[in-house]
Amino acid sequence: MIICTMARSFNQQHDNFLHENQRCIATLGEMIHTASLIHDDVVDSSDRRRGKPAAAIKWGPKKAVLAGDYILGISSVMLARIGNCEVISLLSRVIQDLVRGEFMQLSTKESDAEQFQDYLNKTFCKTASLFANTCKAVALLGNIPSNNIKQSADLAYDFGKNFGMAFQLIDDLLDVTATDADLGKPATADLKLGLSTAPVLFASQQFPELQDLILRRFSESGDIKRALELIDQSDGKARTYHLAEQYANEACRILSSFSQSLDGSNVFLNLLTHLTQSTLKRRR
Repeated sequence: MIICTMARSFNQQHDNFLHENQRCIATLGEMIHTASLIHDDVVDSSDRRRGKPAAAIKWGPKKAVLAGDYILGISSVMLARIGNCEVISLLSRVIQDLVRGEFMQLSTKESDAEQFQDYLNKTFCKTASLFANTCKAVALLGNIPSNNIKQSADLAYDFGKNFGMAFQLIDDLLDVTATDADLGKPATADLKLGLSTAPVLFASQQFPELQDLILRRFSESGDIKRALELIDQSDGKARTYHLAEQYANEACRILSSFSQSLDGSNVFLNLLTHLTQSTLKRRR
């Protein structure tokens, strides 16, 4: 919905339709995302996804990995058919960033500042890159005057980046506040994987004892329970929400720089603003 609405916001100056190549970018975004989820569930040994058995549980990890690879293979063929070198580069970067993000999760930085910057970098790679690069791609494929296309594409990228960061911060907040039933997957999954997200990193600034748990990746008995207790006692959840709000507000500010529709209705820009604000309210 984000990608298609972004595309139509650029087309509204002319035909107001979603072009086939832009629709293809939206499809590719979903395919890359789906492949990454299948692979994630194998790497993380997750047993559920969206309330149903994970692919690796239902068909085994080997078939799940091959299924993810197959989806990426088909998406590569579809991407090549678009025939735009810059768009091909953008979507290829998404896949590269996803893999980089997975590698970043395998290690933990020593200092507080390094840990938080590493977390933000990983968040961009695993989530925001997909939004940023697909939004930029549909801008490049839209009805934009040649003298304005670079600026418009860069604005689309910046919107997608900020939207994606806000989306993932809320996701990480829900991981320590929502239930398994709410999420359709196990809650506190990040802590169980040894991952430190914004709520625990913010909490560690108030409760330094969390640093020992972070560095050993919550591997000892009672670590996860203690981490959740300290998160609840801290302002970590509130600060995580506030940071997500900052990214969402920046995404909305960027939208105000977009070209307005000829009839002044700005229906697609208004919808993008609504979708951005809605991500702060989601419960799954």
